[in-house]
Amino acid sequence: MIGFLRGRVAQLQPESCFLDVQGVGYRLAVSEQTRRTLSMGEDAMLFTHLQVREDALSLFGFSQEEEYELFLHLIGVSGIGPKSALAILSAIQPQELRRAVCQKQTALLVKLPGIGKKTAERLVLELKDKLGGIPDWDETGAQAVLVQPDAASSLDEALLALESLGYGRSEAMASLRKFASEALAVEELIRKALGDLSGGRQ
Repeated sequence: MIGFLRGRVAQLQPESCFLDVQGVGYRLAVSEQTRRTLSMGEDAMLFTHLQVREDALSLFGFSQEEEYELFLHLIGVSGIGPKSALAILSAIQPQELRRAVCQKQTALLVKLPGIGKKTAERLVLELKDKLGGIPDWDETGAQAVLVQPDAASSLDEALLALESLGYGRSEAMASLRKFASEALAVEELIRKALGDLSGGRQ
């Protein structure tokens, strides 16, 4: 099984890319989220899933491990194939999808491509326990800390508030992660993060 590919982006298409790996061109189907991270002529590393059928071998590529793992969860749900899973991941951010499943937001899920009411209910039923809390990932795609849905919402609000105050996303998230496990209200989370950030700038 091919776990990942690293090479130069030789071609970009609306729903796929060609990756030149030591002279061999691999065509990978990619989501819109992954496609936006790729640039022609630049090196890239993509996590991969190989679909084996009688008439074809298809590769799917993901720039972040989080998206790759969600893809594997999605195709494990009855009625959702690789192409449908990729369309879903093109329409919604991975963390938003996790939150929708964990909080049983079927009204949001039915708005995704190919997802009807029954499939949305099945997604929640089959994936809620598997996804558990909502992982908070840093900008490089590395997992940072596992938080529960309510805490994740507070983190999002606090992050937006800190960014509006002029703090960079990376430094704001680094500070907020220190308090992510304390289940604080948004206001308290912002206050503690501001104290941490102010101390770090002195």
